Amino acid sequence: MPSRADDLVIASPEGLYCPAGGFHIDPSRPVPVAVITHGHGDHARSGMGTYHVAREGLPILQWRLGKQDYRVHPAGERFRIGGVQVSLHPAGHVLGSTQVRIEAGGETWVVSGDYKRDPDPTCLPFEVVHCDVFVTESTFALPIYRWAPASDVARDIEAWRVECEAQGEAAILYCYALGKAQRVLAELAPISPRPALLHGAIDAGVAVYRDAGVEMLPTQRVSELARDADVAGSLVLAPPSAAGSPWIRRFRRAQQGFASGWMRIRGNRRRRNLDRGFVVSDHADWPSLLRTVEQTGARRVVAMHGDSAALVRVLCSRGLDAATLDAGYGEDD
Repeated sequence: MPSRADDLVIASPEGLYCPAGGFHIDPSRPVPVAVITHGHGDHARSGMGTYHVAREGLPILQWRLGKQDYRVHPAGERFRIGGVQVSLHPAGHVLGSTQVRIEAGGETWVVSGDYKRDPDPTCLPFEVVHCDVFVTESTFALPIYRWAPASDVARDIEAWRVECEAQGEAAILYCYALGKAQRVLAELAPISPRPALLHGAIDAGVAVYRDAGVEMLPTQRVSELARDADVAGSLVLAPPSAAGSPWIRRFRRAQQGFASGWMRIRGNRRRRNLDRGFVVSDHADWPSLLRTVEQTGARRVVAMHGDSAALVRVLCSRGLDAATLDAGYGEDD
């Protein structure tokens, strides 16, 4: 995206930068002032001088980054940084995730961070914020990416667990430790009669969500079980990094699944040698991306991350001023 002289947000080596405010958004390198949209590792990093964060997101940052100079803001409350007015608005991605609204010189920009429009019992829903320029993620910006209700996917996961139980197997479900695991547990809470078992990396994040008042399926840490414990019929949540590790080998009879939007492409499941793939994502799908851009009323759109070129082509065909931007973000976890 070529920068314009009066742009409120531009690309810099450290990531997105607001020149009029003198701060970065989700910087990839140490900077004096950072505004953080949420706690995933590709958005929240250590080494910043000051961290501006939404109140609901503070526990996640403290878990991930420890003690820092945090400036905490209620959702929607306006505050000044340098020469601009800033406010943080719910993004519906994970607990405490926000969009960054920036206003100066009669113009308003919104940097979405990561977001989704589907219901999620673990975080505040996405808030449409009207703006002149909308900087949107585009992780799943292809027409093939369309999400079924997460509650339906949870019923599929429970049916798989029951199937594994009948065969004397555990059901190991790989999912991201922040956001995805907690959402799966929250969706399973009203339908599953059996507590889930957790890898230690998953358990730490679940504890943060429980402390925030999020209701989820009862859980137990795998490390607390006896080595010879019967885990047939148990749903076991583990991070993707646990696949093929010595930790997995303690489950001698098990099927393995993955909960991710990437499971929408069947080849991804085959390449990972998985028994099951469950399509559940904490990002906006294709229809939601188009709907959100329209609802913001933005006259200019900047798309970053993922299939941004496809989204830009469609938006330009609809008469919008749209372009891509490489902000350097990666996987959620």
